[in-house]
Amino acid sequence: MGNQVLLACGVLAGPLFSATYLLAGATRADYKPLRHPVSSLTLGHASWAQTVSFLCAGLLSLAFAAGLWQIGHSRWGALLIGVWGIGLLGAGTFRTDPVRGYPPGTPDQLQRPTRAGALHDLLSLIAFLALAAACLVLASQGSLGWTIYSIASAVLFAATMILANAAFSHSQRLAATGGLIQRVSITIGWTWLTLLALRTLHA
Repeated sequence: MGNQVLLACGVLAGPLFSATYLLAGATRADYKPLRHPVSSLTLGHASWAQTVSFLCAGLLSLAFAAGLWQIGHSRWGALLIGVWGIGLLGAGTFRTDPVRGYPPGTPDQLQRPTRAGALHDLLSLIAFLALAAACLVLASQGSLGWTIYSIASAVLFAATMILANAAFSHSQRLAATGGLIQRVSITIGWTWLTLLALRTLHA
């Protein structure tokens, strides 16, 4: 029964995280979901909601990783998802820097990142890399269709994250759609993790 609860945490993490940023992004004044990153919702009015979302998603992902570890599904896969969870906790603990003019009155880019902002970016990068690697490591844990889907998820997740990073940093061509690109990437990653949790829970 304990393992079932831990595995169910993996089903809940993605939908809760996604619902939070979609609702917060749609109701926040001056915030443009197509342009601004999800992490920017930890700045400004009602910033606590997205911060709590990061922390809850991290804890739920860690619980799911523990469930995978206990059933011996894939120790490497469990470790990588655990790193993903730790990265989310770090992203919630260390607040991002303003980017692309949000909050209002801030520049597109800070001249020098703050320590908290640099740690947020580093831990987020580690989390993204870990989840992409988990897609590949766990690709063989199922049918041919699951293998193809997992590999495609890893490639698309990584590619869209690279594009989103470019949109938030140096690419003016992608600047107006950086938030959209990042949301596509986040959806790819969370959908894969949620389906993995459902498959494992009902195996």
